[in-house]
Order: sequence, then structure tokens, then C-alpha cells
Amino acid sequence: MIRFLSRKTLVLRAALTLSASGALAAGGVAAAPPQYPTKPIRLVVPFSAGSATDILARIIGSKMGEGGTYQVIVDNRPGAGGTLGATGVAKSAPDGYTLILVSVGHAINATLYPKLGYDTLKDFTPVSMVATVPNVLVVNAGSQYKSVRDIVAAAKAKPGTMNFDSAGSGSSTHLSGEMFKMQAGIDIVHIPYKGTGEALTDVMAGRGDMMFAPTVSAMPFVRQGKLRALAVTTAKRAGALPDIPTVAESGLPGYAFDSWFGVLAPAGTPKEIVNALNAEIGKALAAPDVRERLAAQGAEAHGMTPQEFAAYIQAEIGKLAPVVRQSGVQGGQ
Repeated sequence: MIRFLSRKTLVLRAALTLSASGALAAGGVAAAPPQYPTKPIRLVVPFSAGSATDILARIIGSKMGEGGTYQVIVDNRPGAGGTLGATGVAKSAPDGYTLILVSVGHAINATLYPKLGYDTLKDFTPVSMVATVPNVLVVNAGSQYKSVRDIVAAAKAKPGTMNFDSAGSGSSTHLSGEMFKMQAGIDIVHIPYKGTGEALTDVMAGRGDMMFAPTVSAMPFVRQGKLRALAVTTAKRAGALPDIPTVAESGLPGYAFDSWFGVLAPAGTPKEIVNALNAEIGKALAAPDVRERLAAQGAEAHGMTPQEFAAYIQAEIGKLAPVVRQSGVQGGQ
């Protein structure tokens, strides 16, 4: 069974609203139709191979396939900040054979793109959250900045002279930096790149002052001594980096930015199939080897009921919308 994840009052209230409008109930898991599944399940990853989303999809998909009942094929459909793959899945048959593993970008895109080819809430049926991956504030190993307080002090002393790299405008690596700017009251310049790898390369080379990078991508370089980790963006310390403080601990109380990943199905997918998939994903997440593999990537397994995940997505859209608007960026820029 999936380990339920406690959430804030905002999420609980959203859950009540969704329940009243016909969202999936969080009761016992109903059995799927006896003929399901009779063929491979396509798990769309709306980003390129090697991305954090891709890595997590392959870990979960391979585990689901070990029992012999489920065969999961990962299908990379990158483009347009993840919206290309999402559009295709939204238009797919709601039969349980096409799923998508989305990231926090799915909630960001609801505000980032003025015109999407789908409705973020209405055109999908949430199945389960899979994992959370903290972003970590990193600087060059030889940087003069040893803490969040050092960065804030330097930025306030010389506004507009420091920069932070990101994997692209509107990405979680961008918006976690924008949230940092807002809460710290500082002026640092955003430098967007075409991906996490390029951005981290420039930070390691000293051309970028800092980056809020996914732990999946940054941890190998931290271990190699090429980057210095200053703080994680989550509300609590990350299991993968227990000695690294949170941004909130480092002088910005209340700061929290979660990069999360979860599975969605097209709207209208039968409840019995959704519940069966939820249970199967829960079994995969409970497996010690999966938890170890996720931890090695800096990720933490987190399962939710379909109802909880639906409420969580709705809450995330509301939380991130002001950050997207204040950043001034729109999808396609």
C-alpha cells in the first residue's frame, strides 16, 4: 500500500473541494477489470532521456514490471517545457494504457503558458505522487560564498551584480530562484540555459554565481568536490544531504520549494483502473531496492491516493502562480 503523506491545511481544504466535485475517493482499492492489463502500458516522459523525470520513470516502471502483470514502456516525448507530451496524453484514450509522469512543471505550466492544449486539472486523472526531489543551492567549490547569508549580504550590498543560472525560464530551477529573490528582498539576475547540465557546467567554471539545481543532477558534482552545497529548498532537510541546512534554516523562514513527480492518466480513466495502478505504484515505492535507488538520486519516495494527489496539484498551482507572474516570464520565451 502507498504510504500516505501528511500535507498542510491548504491541501486538505482543496481535497474537500475536489471530493465534492466528484474526485476519486480515498477508500479501499477496488479491483481492476479482470482483463486489465492485457498489453504494455505506455508511460510518457515529457522530457528527454537522462532527465530527472526519465530516471524516475525507469526506476518505477521497471519495478512494476517485475511481477509479470504489468509491462511499462517509457516513451520520451520532450518539447515545450513538458506541454507537448502532456497534450498528447490528454487526448489519449482513457483506458489505462497511456500514462504520463509529470513534474512540478505541470503545475507551473498552468500559469506559465497563456494557452495550453489542455486543462491542467480537468483533462487528467491523478494516479499517484511518486517522489519529491529537493533543489539544492550550489556554488562553485572555490566560491567566496559559504552560506545563504553570505549570498544575501553580498546581493544587498551590490544589487543586480550577482546572477543565478537555471535550466530554462519557467523551470523549477528558475522559480525556486525567483522565490528566493522575493523572500530575501534581493536583486539577482536570472540566466536561463537550455538544460540543467549546461547551467551547472557554467557554475562549476565560475561563470555563474549560483544555481538551485535538482539534487539528482548536482549531487555527483558535490561528491566530486566541484560544487559546494549551501542549502536545500525543501521545508525539511533532505535525506540525501542530511548535513546541508534548508533555506528556511539559513535565514529565510517559511521558504519551501518542492520539486515533485507523479503519474497522471487521461480524464475519464475508470476508477477501478486508477486504483489498481495506484496500488501497484505503491508496491513499487515500498520496495527497499526502489527506495535505495531513489535515494541514490537524491529523491524520496512519496505515495498519495488519487484524491490527495489531485488536491496537492491544485494547491501547487495556487502557490506557484504568484511566483510565475512576478517573474514576468511566459511560456515560449
